[in-house]
Amino acid sequence: MQNEGVSGAVHIFAPFGHDAQSIASVLDASGLTTTVHDSLARLADALDDDVGAVVVTEEAVAKGAGALLEPLARQPSWSDIPFILLRSPRSQKRPLAGPGLPLAINIIELDRPLGRSSLLSSVQSALRARDKQFLVRDQMRALADGRAALERSEAELRLVADAMPVLIAFIDRDLYYRFANKAYEAWFERPVAEVIGKRVPEVFGQDVWTSRRPLIERALAGEHIVFEANWPFSDGRRRDSEIRYSPRFNAEGAPDGFHVFVTDITASKLALETSQQHALDLEAMVAERTAELERQMAAREASEAALRQSQKMDAIGQLTGGIAHDFNNMLTGILSSLDIVRMRLDMGRMDGLERFLDAATASSQRAAALTQRLLAFSRRQSLDSRTVEINELVGSVQHLLRSTLGETIRIQMAISETPLRANLDSNQFESALLNLAINARDAMPDGGELQLRTLHIHVADGELPTIPTGEYAVVSVADSGTGMPPEVVERIFEPFFTTKPIGKGTGLGLSMVYGFMQQSGGHITVDSVPGQGTTVSLFMPVVHEVTEHDDAPNAPPVSLGAGQSILVVEDDEQVRMLVTVVLEDLGYTAEVVGDADGAIPILGSSKKIDLLITDVGLPGLNGRQLAEIARQSRPSLPVLFMTGYAEKAQERSAFLENGMAMIAKPFLLDAFSEAVRSSIAPRP
Repeated sequence: MQNEGVSGAVHIFAPFGHDAQSIASVLDASGLTTTVHDSLARLADALDDDVGAVVVTEEAVAKGAGALLEPLARQPSWSDIPFILLRSPRSQKRPLAGPGLPLAINIIELDRPLGRSSLLSSVQSALRARDKQFLVRDQMRALADGRAALERSEAELRLVADAMPVLIAFIDRDLYYRFANKAYEAWFERPVAEVIGKRVPEVFGQDVWTSRRPLIERALAGEHIVFEANWPFSDGRRRDSEIRYSPRFNAEGAPDGFHVFVTDITASKLALETSQQHALDLEAMVAERTAELERQMAAREASEAALRQSQKMDAIGQLTGGIAHDFNNMLTGILSSLDIVRMRLDMGRMDGLERFLDAATASSQRAAALTQRLLAFSRRQSLDSRTVEINELVGSVQHLLRSTLGETIRIQMAISETPLRANLDSNQFESALLNLAINARDAMPDGGELQLRTLHIHVADGELPTIPTGEYAVVSVADSGTGMPPEVVERIFEPFFTTKPIGKGTGLGLSMVYGFMQQSGGHITVDSVPGQGTTVSLFMPVVHEVTEHDDAPNAPPVSLGAGQSILVVEDDEQVRMLVTVVLEDLGYTAEVVGDADGAIPILGSSKKIDLLITDVGLPGLNGRQLAEIARQSRPSLPVLFMTGYAEKAQERSAFLENGMAMIAKPFLLDAFSEAVRSSIAPRP
């Protein structure tokens, strides 16, 4: 079997007879690759680096082997092709490697005849020797390839390093530059060859070396160093640099030098400084604009304040006109009645005086009621807020409504099955419902239906524009009357605004309801459609925890005093005089002062005082503050507050402590005498 050109093949040249075929058959049978040549020249042409071994007979080189010398001489240093020379029996006495083959050739001589095993063993031995040469060849090629790759890599690294606008270098432990890229020529204005091989002090100069030495020593100790430095150009132009020292570690993990990376950061520094300057400029602009905006807002607020003041003065004008009209009518009744009484007394006529005194009293009570409505509108009335059950309260009002509204109005009740509790003044709430019911009656001149309804609702965020999110007890008063257009609905809570004919209403009813709801922490909505009717809904926050209130004991009949000592503090001279007369007529001993400064020395003395009666709205210290001072020296002293209106007395429950009571001005004699008696009466 012939297999030409196969690496490691055995090449055979035996020109006589069937020697070549015989040799090849023996080797082929053992799995070796063989190539048979028909001339020495062809054999010489086939001698290349992949030849495994050559088998020739002595007859093949009898005339000389000169043709083989040239290809054998061209062998690389690692190659020495083994030759197996089969000598003929007649040449046994000739010297080995006779004139046919040079002595320098790697020759194995075998005498013929020889057996198959001897031939095969010799060829395999030669091939094993050749395999070792191939191994050396491969190692040399790998080494050469590695060197070439390393050279290419170094060239590419140099190319990349030289192309970067960054100083790149390596400095060994002895401070010698072992590598420097081309950027050093631009930064140091000298060829790279004059940098490599020199020490750092020689390249930088002694001054720079002194400043950098501590950092370099830290880098040689294995620390990564990053810092910035001013590195101006030779012509003095600014150049800022970021310098990094990155230590390199050997196989043992010890630093054997450090890499140097220097970057020009002048542009980024300038950009940062420009950005900071822009930020400062922008901050100044913002401050200037903010100041301008504040000036504009201040001017706008001043304009709005002026507008509000104008509107307030307009409202005050309307309020003053309405109050003046109503109060003049009431004062006419009072003054005229008193003048008639005085005139008749001067004439000695005593008959009919009671009628005129009743007229004066009625006018005074109307004035007091008007004052209460004004206080309710301004949310300054005193409230006795308690936790009440709304369903029961509304149910108890229906009897009053039936007698008030008349037979032409049908009243329908829709009471919630859920218990509804809210914190409010029940008397004021009943007055508010009565006001709403009377307004509804007046909107149904020909009769109609009035529906009172209680609901328990949860208002979601944004569900009702004027009602905050929360849980409410709702009482609605709906009528089937004439209804109101939107422009009227917008004004119904204004004081003295009314659509009723002159003399039929004051315009304070809904204002009082609105003020009461605001003061009680509730809300009010009005829905009205002309020709269909109006629904007014009162929203009160639900109270889940019931607060127990002690029911006031039944008051015994009014009785006269027994000379008890009472200190009265009132700044109004007429009220002070009347209160003194009333107390003395009731059998009490009264000492009267006009302010807290006059009362404090008396309270601090040892004088017996059974009751302190004080106005809330005193000049200087108010009545509540005076009571606190009195309680310091007289802890059990009863106190009765008189108030016409006092901002701090709006909520009785928060204003009054144990042993304190309040009476609202104006008051009748029997109410005042009962308040005094109840305050002095011993407490259980």
